[in-house]
Amino acid sequence: MHIFLYYIVPFVVVLGILIFFHELGHFLVAKHFGVKVLKFSLGFGPKLIGKKIGETEYLISLFPLGGYVKMLGENGEEGGEPLTPQEEMKSFSNKHPLKRIAIVAAGPLFNLFLALLIFCGFFLIAGTQVMIPEIGQVREGSPADKAGLLKGDVIVAIEGTPLETWAKIKDVVQDSAGKPLQFTVKRRDESLTVTVIPEISVTKNIFGEEIKSALIGIIAAGKSKQVFLGPLESVREGFGKTWEITKLTCLTIVKLFQRVISIKTLGGPILIGQMTGQLAQENWVYLFPFMAVISINLGILNLLPIPILDGGFIIFLLLELIAGKPLSIKNRELAQKAGIFLLVILMAVVVYNDVTRLFE
Repeated sequence: MHIFLYYIVPFVVVLGILIFFHELGHFLVAKHFGVKVLKFSLGFGPKLIGKKIGETEYLISLFPLGGYVKMLGENGEEGGEPLTPQEEMKSFSNKHPLKRIAIVAAGPLFNLFLALLIFCGFFLIAGTQVMIPEIGQVREGSPADKAGLLKGDVIVAIEGTPLETWAKIKDVVQDSAGKPLQFTVKRRDESLTVTVIPEISVTKNIFGEEIKSALIGIIAAGKSKQVFLGPLESVREGFGKTWEITKLTCLTIVKLFQRVISIKTLGGPILIGQMTGQLAQENWVYLFPFMAVISINLGILNLLPIPILDGGFIIFLLLELIAGKPLSIKNRELAQKAGIFLLVILMAVVVYNDVTRLFE
């Protein structure tokens, strides 16, 4: 019962919402351009339940790791039977390539939109945690040590500009190597002003790469405070967080190809299930920002130019737009087989990594 409630249920809920939004993007844009949608399915394989409403059959299928929207004329033909003039007007293959690109791209873009909605709503309801600019440690011989900064000092301003968060210190310092900065600090009940000259130091980023950065030699005390946000602030924070995670996801993919990040760090459904279970046990509310992060990952990965993914389909359509005619069925099939081969290898790698992590 514990595993079902805290691992299986949250995993199915999170995955179901992500798949639903992805397919909803394809569905809504297809309907907007007058394409007949034959099936809207959550899951693959045999149908569990289904109901036809209008011209579309809505399904829940056996295997939950995905979903699909089946459109009229999606493969250029329907069972070898010619389409009637009325059906031709509603055929996916009859639409202009730009409209088809919009339909295909809508799925991944809806995943990004879902993440934006979640982040905005989360910030509006829960606010945000910010780290206060209190010093927890001063490195011996560092610029901060030479200037007389001590553990417990709270930095309230730099160069007269008030500070409320620890992150703001880094923003100011990182571009001021060798430049004297006036720090205003609160030490117990008194206010002091000291001059600190940041120095260039070699540090490592989140990918383990060595980078040069201006530092003053202090570590945060790690104390945080809750800040509640209004509607406009929540939207701004939501956009900021969505953009931050999107950039990080794209950069991570690049670093994987550059072999800066090991392929052993990749995870799949088992890892997602583990993480949803752990978060659900702590607090179900934590599942929402996690869902937003996974939604961004799903959207970006689907835009990769790999045949059978949305990104690969978009490449086919761009080539059709340039050449003025679609790729031959033979070339598409060859590309799709190569795409399936790549995805099978990738799935084998992530499953192996997931299982290895379980035993570790």
